[in-house]
Amino acid sequence: MPDQALPVSELSYEQARDELIRVVNELEHGAETLERSLQLWERGEELARRCEEWLLDARARLDAARAARPTQ
Repeated sequence: MPDQALPVSELSYEQARDELIRVVNELEHGAETLERSLQLWERGEELARRCEEWLLDARARLDAARAARPTQ
């Protein structure tokens, strides 16, 4: 996994999402060992949380922009 060298906290939304897709695909096709499956699961959980952080932040920014928009 190319992005796995980077800490999850440094990944953009797109990087985290793309790596999460790769993790899920590998889990669905069966990792070679139980240990590898556990590593993938843990990384996937971190990636999912990172994606959620990005989405929640985006929502907050949109809500703030709407609230700052003058009403007509």
